[in-house]
Amino acid sequence: MSRLRPIIPQRLSAEVGDWRRRLATLLGAVSIGLVALVFAKASDLAIHTFEALTARWMWMPAILTPAIFVLCAWLTRQVASEATGSGIPQIIAAVRQEKPNEKLFSLHVGFTKISLTVLALLGGASVGREGPTVQVGAAIMVAFHRWSKAAVRRGVLIAGGAAGVSAAFNTPLAGIAFAIEELAIAYEQKLAALVMGAVIIGGITAQGLAGNYTYFGTLDTSLPLGTVLIAAPIAGLVGGALGGLFSQALLRSREAVRGSKLLGSHPILLALACGFVVAGVGLASGGLTWGTGYEPAKAALHGEAIGGWLGPAKFVATLATSLSGIPGGIFAPSLAVGAGFGQWLTWLFPDAQVGAMVMLGMVAYFTGVVRAPLTAVIILTEATNDIGLMLPLFVTALIADWAGAMVSRERLYHALAQDFMPEAKDEPEPDRRPAT
Repeated sequence: MSRLRPIIPQRLSAEVGDWRRRLATLLGAVSIGLVALVFAKASDLAIHTFEALTARWMWMPAILTPAIFVLCAWLTRQVASEATGSGIPQIIAAVRQEKPNEKLFSLHVGFTKISLTVLALLGGASVGREGPTVQVGAAIMVAFHRWSKAAVRRGVLIAGGAAGVSAAFNTPLAGIAFAIEELAIAYEQKLAALVMGAVIIGGITAQGLAGNYTYFGTLDTSLPLGTVLIAAPIAGLVGGALGGLFSQALLRSREAVRGSKLLGSHPILLALACGFVVAGVGLASGGLTWGTGYEPAKAALHGEAIGGWLGPAKFVATLATSLSGIPGGIFAPSLAVGAGFGQWLTWLFPDAQVGAMVMLGMVAYFTGVVRAPLTAVIILTEATNDIGLMLPLFVTALIADWAGAMVSRERLYHALAQDFMPEAKDEPEPDRRPAT
C-alpha cells in the first residue's frame, strides 16, 4: 500500500494537467473564433469606408493611402515592432526557438497587429487578415494556457495559429493542413489532437455565429479529362512560377532596401514610397487592387468579367504593400492575384467553365507563393464547397510547388521568419598561445 502513495499523486497531477490543457484549448479556440469574426467585420467596414471615400473623391487615394502607410509604419515601430508584416513568420520563428521572444505571441502585439491591419485597409493597402489572425490566434491560445497554469509548449502556438486560419477562412481542414505544412516542426500524436481540437472549435465558433457560409460562395464546377491533362500542367507551371517570382521579388527587394543608404535607414520614407505605388496602381486599375482582393476574386470565380489587369496590378500592389513592412497578410491578396491569372487561362480554354479555370489559377499562384500545396487545395475546396475539382487542383498544386521552388528556392514565410530569430553569437577566438 505504501508503494502506491507516490504513484497516486503523480497520476492525479497528470490528470489535472490534462484537464487544464483541454480547458485552455477549448476557451482559447472559442475566443479565436470570436476575435476572427470581429476582425473580419472591422476589416469589411474599413474597406467599404475607403471605397465610399474613393467613390466620392476620386483623387483621395493619392493622399490618403501614402498617409496611412506612413502612419502604420510609424505606429508599428513605436508600439510593437513585432507586429510588422504577415504574422505567420513570427509564429514560425517562435516555434523554431527553444526560448522564443515572448513578444512575438503577446496579446499586446497581436491586438496591435489587428488594429493596424484594419487601419491599413482603411487606406486601401493590399493586405489580408489571415496572417494577422494566425499571430493573434497563437497569442490568445498562449494567454489561456498561462491563465489555466497549463504548460505552454510549441504545440500551443501551432494550435492557436492553425485555429486562426480555420476561423479566418471558415475552413477547419485547411487549418489542420496549414499547421502541418507551415507551422509544425515535428507532428506527433499529442500535437495532432491539440491542433485538430483547436482548429475545429475555432471554425465551429465562427461558423455558428456567422452562419454556414462559404468564403467565396458555393461553386459546382468540373473539367473534362482532356482539358485537365492540358490545363493543369500549364496552370501549375506558369502560376507556380509567377508565385515564386513574387517570393523572389519580395526577398530581393528587401535586401536591396537594406543595402540602400536612403531607404534602409529611413523606414518611414520607404512606407511613403510604397504608399504612393499602391495608390498609383489602384487608381490606374480602376480600384481593382484596393484591400484584400476578396470581391474581385469572388466575382471572377462566379464568371464575371474582371479584366486582364487584376493579376499584374494586384501583384504589384501586394509586393509594394509587403515591402513597406506595415502589418497585414498576403493570403487573400495572393488568391486575388491567382484569380486574375485564372482569367488568363479562360482565354486559352474558352469552352471550359470559367470558375474551374479561375480555381486552377488561384491554387497554382497561391502554392507558388506560400509553397503549401495541401493548404492551397483544401482552402479553395472548403471556401467554395466544390469537391468536383479536387483531383485537378491537387495535380496543379503539386506542379506549382515544383515550379515555385525552381524560381525561389527559399520558402517565403520561412525566409521572413529569419527577421525574428535571435542573432547568432560570435564564437570566441581560439587561444593560439603556445602551451607552456
